[in-house]
Amino acid sequence: MILFPNAKINIGLNIVSKRPDGYHNLQTIFYPVTIRDAIEVVEAPELQFSSSGLNIPGNADDNLCLKAYHLLKEDFAELPTVHIHLHKHIPIGAGLGGGSADASFFIKLINQKFNLGMENSQMELYASKIGSDCAFFIQNKPAYAVEKGEQLSLVDLDLSTYFIVLVMPPIGVSTAQAYQGLSPAPAANSLTEMIKLPLTDWKSTIKNDFEHSVFSQYPEIAKIKASLYEAGALYASMSGSGSSVYGIFKDPLKLPHFEKENKVFYLKN
Repeated sequence: MILFPNAKINIGLNIVSKRPDGYHNLQTIFYPVTIRDAIEVVEAPELQFSSSGLNIPGNADDNLCLKAYHLLKEDFAELPTVHIHLHKHIPIGAGLGGGSADASFFIKLINQKFNLGMENSQMELYASKIGSDCAFFIQNKPAYAVEKGEQLSLVDLDLSTYFIVLVMPPIGVSTAQAYQGLSPAPAANSLTEMIKLPLTDWKSTIKNDFEHSVFSQYPEIAKIKASLYEAGALYASMSGSGSSVYGIFKDPLKLPHFEKENKVFYLKN
């Protein structure tokens, strides 16, 4: 059985306060986009994980899909051993939630394949134990996220009439780097209200708090955002803690000058 985990972008990202557990409270809107991995699960004599496509850094035994399997196995003892194969296409370290999507879609795949009978709320609970933004990918619909990103409420947001250009430079930005120089503070504007404004107003009202820190360390990422606006983007932003930057356009276009040094995706949801 195969599913195709998709990426997400952040529309606005406010880092509100530091939590006692070391994490941060945030406010953001997750929006699904059509960059996809592929994940296949078949029964096997022993638990196995393999991958293809983009190289996945780190130890394969630490992959979030395996973490999800062990978490489910604790409560579903009858769950058989499986071979998990992940074909990686979503850029890694780009603020697109690819690893989180893989883990959540794995939970959905296991639920379907082995008839575990879990509702969305139960799957979201498992997903939230794996990563802060994992729960979003269970329903996989535009959502306003608060606290660590796991508290979700669906929002009425449809960008299907627009075109998204996403630029991934050859730069990796760690979360720790992104937090350097960032001072948490309550947001001046309500994201759920700001997204109701005309998209042309987003530029002056919807911000990603990580941009100040990341742009100061990597001016080339800031240049990508500026270039997207110069190309006619109605709104442009870094996604998550970076390093990918997207622009939302009214009409389809190609930006070949970006393609020389960056990975570029032309998206239509």
